[in-house]
Amino acid sequence: MSNPAFWEKTYVGLESDNWVMTVEWSIQKSILLIWITILVAIATWMYAPLNSIVIPNYFILAIVWFIVALIIIFKKKTAPFLAPVYAVIEWTVIWAISMIYDVALPGIVMQAVWLTFVIFLIMLWLYASKIIVVTEKFRMWVVAATWAIMFMYIIAFIWSLSGWFSMPFIHESGPIGIWVSVFIVGIAAFNLALDFDVIEQGAAEKAPKYMEWYASFGLLVTLVWLYLEVLRLLSKMRK
Repeated sequence: MSNPAFWEKTYVGLESDNWVMTVEWSIQKSILLIWITILVAIATWMYAPLNSIVIPNYFILAIVWFIVALIIIFKKKTAPFLAPVYAVIEWTVIWAISMIYDVALPGIVMQAVWLTFVIFLIMLWLYASKIIVVTEKFRMWVVAATWAIMFMYIIAFIWSLSGWFSMPFIHESGPIGIWVSVFIVGIAAFNLALDFDVIEQGAAEKAPKYMEWYASFGLLVTLVWLYLEVLRLLSKMRK
């Protein structure tokens, strides 16, 4: 799978449990994590101005965020305890990015938030209605496209540090740059369908109950990526 939290052997080798994972409870836990993220977002937005950003502290927090994610991925039993912690830290990390965008383009963050949730609901409806069916071919295409995007971002970051070259179209606001962002937003949205499918697989395989939290964590990872890409797309369009 393209989501680092979900891969082909996500449910392999898990210890059996009397309480098993269900789709319904996975959805409820996902909603809970999303609400935690929203509440933290509102709090930081209201009480943490842009001039309060301290780069060293922000960098340390980003490292903690990454470490918590790795612990959850490699120690799935920690998900019930660490997934809510991840949700809290997550918005705190991307808060600075959102604030910078909103100062340059007022109102863009709320637009990105609403559009992200609209896309999420549309993808959920398309998947539940079987309009989008996750076949092996569909999965391979989305995974390949996602890894290509990740590879492009890594190369762009390395080149930007060198100062020798800048990856075209990633940050440009011209027509091609906008269409590139539209494509990336589309791939991020299709990843939601893969996440929904993985959750159903877990319920079908009667995975342990704690995997509901793990699945919710994985879905939140994709949702945040989608939000950041929507934010980038809207900024290109408004420029």
